[in-house]
Amino acid sequence: MPLLNPGDPFPRLTITTADGQVLAIPDVFGGDFGVVLFYRGAWCPYCNAQLRAFERASQALADAGIRVAALSVDDKETTAALVAEHKLTFPVGYGAVAPAVAALTGAFVNPDPVYLQSTGFVLDPAGNVVVSVYSSGAIGRLVPDDVIGLVRYLREHSASATA
Repeated sequence: MPLLNPGDPFPRLTITTADGQVLAIPDVFGGDFGVVLFYRGAWCPYCNAQLRAFERASQALADAGIRVAALSVDDKETTAALVAEHKLTFPVGYGAVAPAVAALTGAFVNPDPVYLQSTGFVLDPAGNVVVSVYSSGAIGRLVPDDVIGLVRYLREHSASATA
């Protein structure tokens, strides 16, 4: 189960959202920077806080050309309730098969009950990994301000490199 390193192409991952959309990551980001969040489940207070933080930052993320998608092993009903409760406007997938996702991405899997540990990826517009954040437990995850700052830095750096 290899970890995804900076520069690695993000593997094609299809997610189904509670409202019935079937989306392919990284294609869903449409050439923008992307953030992929695997969260432990609706029961996890740290995951809820992270998802709420990304929603609160949605305008700043959009202004910076960053799109977000999240995924967990939760069922459709649990995911729909989570999306409604936190008024999440980014795609949130459900029904992830944790061992299969882990085999593609290197995410850690909790053995019993089976779920994906918190994992986050920042992808460049070409769908390659810029940063991967792997957690083996409840804490350690991407935060929106860090992602926005990183993307701004990368944009400025690439602009100055080509000037």
